[in-house]
Amino acid sequence: MKRQKAIPLESDNSYNNFIRSVSKIIKSEATQDGEGVTLNRSFPNQYISEFDPFLLLDEIGPINIKPGKQRGFPDHPHRGFETVTYLLEGKFEHKDSQGHAGIINSGDVQWMTAGSGVIHSEMPEKEFSKNGGKLHGFQLWVNLPKSSKMMKPRYQEILQSKIPTGTTKDDNITVKVIAGESLGAKAIINTITPIMYLHFKLEPGFRIVQPIPKEYNVFAYVIQGKGVFDPSDSNKVERGNLVIFDTDGNEVYIQAVEDSKIPFEVLLIGGVPIREPITRYGPFVMNTQQEIYKAIEDYRNGKFG
Repeated sequence: MKRQKAIPLESDNSYNNFIRSVSKIIKSEATQDGEGVTLNRSFPNQYISEFDPFLLLDEIGPINIKPGKQRGFPDHPHRGFETVTYLLEGKFEHKDSQGHAGIINSGDVQWMTAGSGVIHSEMPEKEFSKNGGKLHGFQLWVNLPKSSKMMKPRYQEILQSKIPTGTTKDDNITVKVIAGESLGAKAIINTITPIMYLHFKLEPGFRIVQPIPKEYNVFAYVIQGKGVFDPSDSNKVERGNLVIFDTDGNEVYIQAVEDSKIPFEVLLIGGVPIREPITRYGPFVMNTQQEIYKAIEDYRNGKFG
């Protein structure tokens, strides 16, 4: 892939015809889940139920956990989709009914394909819980096509040091490539549905145009700072906001405002829509109501392990 370059603020706008326009901006809603873990939920909500192929986006925290005050997500089941946990700060301990266990550290990614079903827990790691500290991360739910909903569960766990990273020559823009590719870096994750998951960090005053496959549905989530996503619109988007893009172009524009004292950090996520019926009941996402009944029955009968 051709190496991208940060575009100076005074550059011309001859590329604008290819840039996707912003469809809507949605403020994430504060909520709690698990044992009362503080979340910022972008969707599902009253404005958007899902964004094919994505089912949910939660920002975990940021929250400071006091020593000994463990808060996490005890045993719960999943079937029919994938969960992507990206931890920016803190430590999570994962265990499941298939015998898998591990630690997710700061900067790590766990891509879990629940498939036919698992029961798992995600709790602050014991030492982290004992000492306390800042917990901050994201969980994304990715739908599975009908042909893969009952596949064998699998895990892809990538340490921070193994996540491909791209940068511009001046180092004013960096990107962690969890899925897809950007700035010459290509992900090592194997996704069932074609997906991009990019974590950009732009120093104040810099901007980038990221190529996007035409068929992808794409959104951005602002982690920190202020920026714009339309070169013809000065409307500044702040942290905690979800930006939904139209499908009218093959590039996405990201610019950090000049007068900010902190970098502009953004998740840019997109994927090919599955375009199949969705029936969901809590942690089960299938194609029909009958399949949901079957998932509940299998869970109650211990068939998740």
